[in-house]
Amino acid sequence: MQIYLVGGAVRDALLGLPVKDRDWVVVGASPEQMIAQGFVPVGKDFPVFLHPKTHEEYALARTERKTAPGYRGFAIHAAPDVTLEDDLARRDITINSIAIRADYIRVRGQFNENISETPTQWLSAGILVDPYSGVQDLKAKVFRHVSSAFREDPVRILRVARLAARFHDFTVAPETLQLMREMVDCGEVDHLVSERVWQELSRGLMEAKPSRMFDVLRDCGALARLLPEVNRLWGVAQRADYHPEIDTGVHVMMVLDMSAQLQAPLTVRFACLGHDLGKGNTPADILPRHLGHEGRSAQLLKGLCERLRVPTDCRELADGVAREHSNIHRSLSLDAAALMRLLERCDAIRKPARFADMLLACECDARGRLGYSDAPYPQRPHLLKMLAAAHSVATNEIATSAINTGATGLKIGELIHKARVAAVEVALG
Repeated sequence: MQIYLVGGAVRDALLGLPVKDRDWVVVGASPEQMIAQGFVPVGKDFPVFLHPKTHEEYALARTERKTAPGYRGFAIHAAPDVTLEDDLARRDITINSIAIRADYIRVRGQFNENISETPTQWLSAGILVDPYSGVQDLKAKVFRHVSSAFREDPVRILRVARLAARFHDFTVAPETLQLMREMVDCGEVDHLVSERVWQELSRGLMEAKPSRMFDVLRDCGALARLLPEVNRLWGVAQRADYHPEIDTGVHVMMVLDMSAQLQAPLTVRFACLGHDLGKGNTPADILPRHLGHEGRSAQLLKGLCERLRVPTDCRELADGVAREHSNIHRSLSLDAAALMRLLERCDAIRKPARFADMLLACECDARGRLGYSDAPYPQRPHLLKMLAAAHSVATNEIATSAINTGATGLKIGELIHKARVAAVEVALG
């Protein structure tokens, strides 16, 4: 029995990055042998075991054979005669197909301090196993498929795109990009289930440069199949007063990358992605203006969210930002009554934390459009100040006094609204 650390943990360690999730492969063992050593079986589709002490997953070396379309259509073969090279061959890209002998790894997943710091010496010593030249591709900063078996799993397209968002200075090998295009053309991506698309999309949105994920998906044609609402943004002119030299798709990607620069949460990043979807459906006779794009964006987002089963918190924030971002941008010119109506439409009184995230998304929009992260966005502190003023109104006292005069619920609401408008008026100075 031989045990190896494989996959992303090895890749990240070789890049000098922190090692998080660790994948282990066991070669030359049977399920019975694993159980005899105290490992606990947990795998349903193929033999996976939990280590009796660390509780990390250990999978028996295996091969896969395509049996049906999509990413679930595989027959798995795991047996003691499956070699490490066989197991590594079924992986997606070369930089994820490198292994290190477990006896040269510390408990925390770092290399043994007595081992040379050069991968070349690890290779010659047999410590590092790299049958598909992943180390070379790491140095060249290239994503390259291991074999033609890459085409059998459409999720790999999403993974490459997501990795591009993380390692944004890497490029996709031409032959790999061509293979991805062929997979799209033959309909493989159409078999992806919505949950898996959202899983990879949401992870890519949280990487350092999420626009690279969409670059790769566009380059191979997958974006048009998976997110047609987003794909339609490219080639659509911006408004004349907003960088007319770039199109809407580029602008949205600038906003999305700004959300990463500002370390925004997933809800905000998704809202940045969807806030201008309606510009892709602007009637030709009003271009380059985009009148009414806010409502169109919200409608397109609704369909996208239903199709991908986007979580409620992401869905609700994106809807609010799509509908109100233009009003938030011009909030400095609004009077007290208009400001109060804006706060009420955004449900800011009941959900101030979500409103703060809406403002952050709008700040990403404004700063991304300008292209630098320290651009001022006074609308955010301004609206937070107005919200604080509205919150300062003693609603219980107003309600009690109104009830004593026989007022109904509708009348009480009107009185509270009026008092909040007055408080905002005072805050405006």
